[in-house]
Amino acid sequence: MSAAALLFAAALAVPGTAGAQEAEPGPEQISNGDFTAGTAPWWWTANAPSAVSDGRLCAQVPAGTANAWDVIVGQNDVPIVAGESYELSYSASSTAPLTVQTRVQEAAEPYTTVLATADPVGAEATQVTRTFTASVDLPAASVQLQIGGGERASTFCLDDVSLRGGAEPPVYVPDTGSPVRVNQVGYLPHGPKSGTVVTDADAPLTWAVKTSAGTTAATGRTVPQGEDPSSRQRVHTFDFGDLTTPGDGYTVEVDGETSEPFSIRGNLYDGLRSDALAYFYHNRSGTPIEADLVGEKYARPAGHVGVAPNKGDTDVPCQPGVCDYRLDVSGGWYDAGDHGKYVVNGGISVAQLMSTYERTLTAPNAESAELGDGKLRVPERDNGVPDILDEARWEMDFLIKMQVPAGEPLAGMAHHKMHDAQWTGLPMKPHLDPQQRELHPPSTAATLNLAASAAQCARLYAPFDAAFAGRCLRAAETAWAAAKQHPDVLADPNDGTGGGAYSDNDVSDEFYWAAAELFTTTGKDTYRQAVLSSPLHGDTDAAFPAGGGISWGYTAGLGVLTLATVPNGLTQAQLGEVRAVVTTGADRYAAQSRAQAYGLPYAPEDEDYVWGSNSQVLNNMIVLATAHDLTGEAAYQDAVLSGADYLLGRNPLNQSYVTGYGERDSRNQHHRFWAHQNDSALPNPAPGSIAGGPNLTAIASGDPVAAQKLSGCAPAMCYIDDIGSWATNEITVNWNAPLAFIASYLDDAGEGARTAPARTCRVSYASHPWNSGSTVTVRVENIGSEPVSPWSLTWLLPGDQRIGHTWSAEFDQHGRTVSARPLSWNRTLAPGAAVDFGFNTSAASTAPDPGSFKLNGRACASG
Repeated sequence: MSAAALLFAAALAVPGTAGAQEAEPGPEQISNGDFTAGTAPWWWTANAPSAVSDGRLCAQVPAGTANAWDVIVGQNDVPIVAGESYELSYSASSTAPLTVQTRVQEAAEPYTTVLATADPVGAEATQVTRTFTASVDLPAASVQLQIGGGERASTFCLDDVSLRGGAEPPVYVPDTGSPVRVNQVGYLPHGPKSGTVVTDADAPLTWAVKTSAGTTAATGRTVPQGEDPSSRQRVHTFDFGDLTTPGDGYTVEVDGETSEPFSIRGNLYDGLRSDALAYFYHNRSGTPIEADLVGEKYARPAGHVGVAPNKGDTDVPCQPGVCDYRLDVSGGWYDAGDHGKYVVNGGISVAQLMSTYERTLTAPNAESAELGDGKLRVPERDNGVPDILDEARWEMDFLIKMQVPAGEPLAGMAHHKMHDAQWTGLPMKPHLDPQQRELHPPSTAATLNLAASAAQCARLYAPFDAAFAGRCLRAAETAWAAAKQHPDVLADPNDGTGGGAYSDNDVSDEFYWAAAELFTTTGKDTYRQAVLSSPLHGDTDAAFPAGGGISWGYTAGLGVLTLATVPNGLTQAQLGEVRAVVTTGADRYAAQSRAQAYGLPYAPEDEDYVWGSNSQVLNNMIVLATAHDLTGEAAYQDAVLSGADYLLGRNPLNQSYVTGYGERDSRNQHHRFWAHQNDSALPNPAPGSIAGGPNLTAIASGDPVAAQKLSGCAPAMCYIDDIGSWATNEITVNWNAPLAFIASYLDDAGEGARTAPARTCRVSYASHPWNSGSTVTVRVENIGSEPVSPWSLTWLLPGDQRIGHTWSAEFDQHGRTVSARPLSWNRTLAPGAAVDFGFNTSAASTAPDPGSFKLNGRACASG
């Protein structure tokens, strides 16, 4: 026993002695015992929803449970040292009298216990103080207040929990595994392949890639890089890009150390595309999540549909004093770890899902087939609509419902957010949430998010559901008009009870984004002028800043990407200027990737990794991917792949930040119902869920786990895979949306990285202009080995062209989206065969030819 502990024990044994007055209390072992930082890292059983109320943690205890341990409030990972003395104290009350079984024990079988007392608690706050000397070491004990077994339901409230004594908690040192860091999923055969090794060696070291059979597949020498400022590690890098042989179980050996295993395959990212998109179905509000789509352990009842104990989202009031109406705001996605739904987060998220699909219409090498009807895990599959648009519609419908009704003050604006009146307890399945849901005031930022995303919706859904597309366009134009009328209604930065504030004091970027989407969809001069007159137009620093990038608070870049890729009414010179902004931003991020020892395209000033830094990496990768789509320059794609390496394991923590991908993947992200760390009956996050990542401000944010374990961390190491660390380990829709975009891009790249991908079709398109239009002839050739029957060719028609007289095919045009389908006599395209068809167009001015064509969702070569 330590000297301090001996003094402490002596003082406990002889109350009133001088020793008791003079002895220093032992160190505090409980985190957030006064609940000033919210609920983490406290947990409770799912049958006792809990939340902080008036500075106390209050649990709703059900009636009729059989045993005390059927209802528990507790905290895990408390270090207990054999022979040390401790004092546990807390204040508690209960609306119905109960007896607390106070326990300090192992968290799992055999539940070895070092303290077990029975402590009556009633309506008045009771102070409980218990001392004990530990009989065994429990490195990760559980402090539990077992409060079940009562006949009456009650509200049990807890405060001022303290466990003092023992040794100082050990300094947290992250387990980073092997010093040899690689992408733990793998590398594309013809893409770049780099890694990093942490070492104090000054001279180059020999590296060797080993096969699963133990043979050497490649070898070379590392390149010393000195100290990496993001991690404060001394590192070398290595490059094995010449190795292109597909295989699994590869490892890299450097100086006697071995990396995690990885693969070299062209289809590495096929599963990630599907899983990253399934994240959104998992987090749907207002509908049951079905086992046949996600598996039994992830299935759950519908949340917030008004079935007790829910109060529901179908008839939600405003916060007091905000409005006198109620809205049906059911549906949509739960934003993050909590059950809130936010328009500014939802806007960028649904836009990026729709852009994932829209890219398949505009990018030469993108394919829509894997996002098409029947391909993803959504209940609407086989309805004739691409599954990714079915998923996006679930959120888009919610966003429209958040619009202030006509006739009300601020009509046409969008409410900023809606969520529980107090922070949702953890863990908590949505259908068990008993709290009142509330609408928060409208904001200009939310209104412009609605305008932008609904305008994009209008053009993408037109071929599949004209009525819904029309509803989107009406909502978009109404929102734009309302925002112009109320341009400075800003969200309150102090409105952070029960949900994040998401305040934004500069909405010029949202105005630019919304104008760009509305102009692209409608071609109206009002929106053209709003784009061209914006001070942000043509400003790379505004769209793609060097130290950050696109986020929910910086959306100008979303408008730039749309203008650069989707056919619109800009002149060729104006289009060239917009595309130059994209390539300039991409050059910036590619240079950052090349300059860094871990290869990520993200270099914040002073290494200030922000909240959700992984999403910043991903959004920078979207800029790079778009530049590659526009130019074909390999350097842009290399930087995207290098960013994927960082996220999947080639980083200072040797951590894959995506659940289910890599040997050392994040699996305890902060989430209310993917909460296995707190309740073994609940699952870990579903595969394809990305953690927020390193956050230099995590400690200052009030995150209790970060405060306890990450003090003094290097910027890129301010992360911990713990459910209580909401500032580093949360998962959100606006982080998974760019992951889905990038996973789709990478899966399209596949075998084609740095090489021309194999194509099974070729399209020749010839236009012959005349005074007020043109005559177009099209030839589609099957250059593959399998017949195509029936066939459908899709493309976007630039400018304001409208199709008139047609021949040799059936045509549909919705806005700029055109599709051609066979007649009865040319239904089948045999290998080596071709079909010819054509049409006339009418247009006010000449327009360029389309940039890409998709045959049954697969990209075609140009003839």
